[in-house]
Amino acid sequence: MDISIIVPLYNEEESLPKLFEWIERVMNENKFSFEVIFVNDGSTDKSWNVIESLQKQSQNVRGIKFRHNYGKSPALYCGFRAAKGDVVITMDADLQDSPDEIPELFSMVKNDNYDLVSGWKKKRYDSKLTKNIPSKLYNATARKVSGLKLHDMNCGLKAYRNEVVKNIEVFGEMHRYIPFLAKNAGFTNIGEKVVEHRKRQFGETKFGLNRFVNGYLDLLTLWFLAKFGKKPMHFFGLYGSLMFLLGFLAVIVVGANKLIAILEHVKAPLVTDSPYFYLAILAMILGTQLFLSGFIGEIVARNSTERNNYQIEKEI
Repeated sequence: MDISIIVPLYNEEESLPKLFEWIERVMNENKFSFEVIFVNDGSTDKSWNVIESLQKQSQNVRGIKFRHNYGKSPALYCGFRAAKGDVVITMDADLQDSPDEIPELFSMVKNDNYDLVSGWKKKRYDSKLTKNIPSKLYNATARKVSGLKLHDMNCGLKAYRNEVVKNIEVFGEMHRYIPFLAKNAGFTNIGEKVVEHRKRQFGETKFGLNRFVNGYLDLLTLWFLAKFGKKPMHFFGLYGSLMFLLGFLAVIVVGANKLIAILEHVKAPLVTDSPYFYLAILAMILGTQLFLSGFIGEIVARNSTERNNYQIEKEI
């Protein structure tokens, strides 16, 4: 099979028929063998009924239905696991991504040997204050941290070699950083393509301003996992040991000053009267806790068996 198209969705019943009709036309015009995997992320409208209707009309439609709303990352994770095509395309269900971009994205992966091609919505129709400006700041930070020169890290329209999606783990809200995940997994040939951004025709956006705050926190998490995920002791152990050593030396200095005062028969305040004594003890305690955190993290790192256990109600 040439292409798997993964469409995560939440309450998009109005746009799904038009989206599939558009995808099908583009696929047939280019003679691609394809499948469209709609991942219904706990929609409360009639989205699943629409997907079932489309599946009856076309053998190219597959569907995954979550029992409740998990989020975009779990939807992509399950879609990636199910994808069979040589090239995997992800796109949003709101008709803001154009299926007309698919042939060129496919060519860049198949013929130009890219591991991943990320879309860049250079001209956007979103609000400048609530989306465009925060998005530019967010992407600038993401470029700096990840080392990837992508203008639109979070663009929903992307193309991947099948091998890439089978070897990355998208969890939590890490869909924003899939190129970074791919890079960390060893897929470094990552490209970018300017794509059309269309105005939303139905409904309203499902993402609020909190996504930018969450995005920065997730970026920090990814940076830490990329650098210390396999060896958390290298971070916690190092700084814990340094803090403990600093506190221990401070205790010695405080104690030595008291001892010198005694030997010289000079009346000096009690050791416990010095604020430095308590700061030194605090540093030793924090250092010990950091060290133990690294030790525990070393044991449990990346061993959660429940991370991607999602309740799927039905597959078609």
